[in-house]
Amino acid sequence: MDAKARIHPKSRSINARRLSPGEEDTKVRRVRDPHAPEQLHVCFNCSSELVYPLDWSEEDARHWRVVLRCPECEARREGVFDQDTVERLDDELDRGSGALLADLRRMTHANMSEEIEFFARALEADVITPADF
Repeated sequence: MDAKARIHPKSRSINARRLSPGEEDTKVRRVRDPHAPEQLHVCFNCSSELVYPLDWSEEDARHWRVVLRCPECEARREGVFDQDTVERLDDELDRGSGALLADLRRMTHANMSEEIEFFARALEADVITPADF
């Protein structure tokens, strides 16, 4: 297997992987509409929707250099993207953060409810003493 970083004509770095003779690519990839706006949160390698920025810096007034990482397959890429594309990534990151916080709240509530039930049963059974505090 031969892996190389290639520079896209529009200054985007693309990690390309060449399969060895006889090696099959077993990963299924979604085909992206070439006219659809680029979705930076989607991995170019495995199509995971969990890609996040490791670093970003302003290139000029309307462009950003962004280093992206996929936690599923460890693919990384760096490129210069226009403001609208980076704003879509930022919106997607906000949406993902909101979903994580909602899950955290639900889990915290479930755990606290379980702790309260356990404590109430212990009080009813009279197995809590001042020494427990």
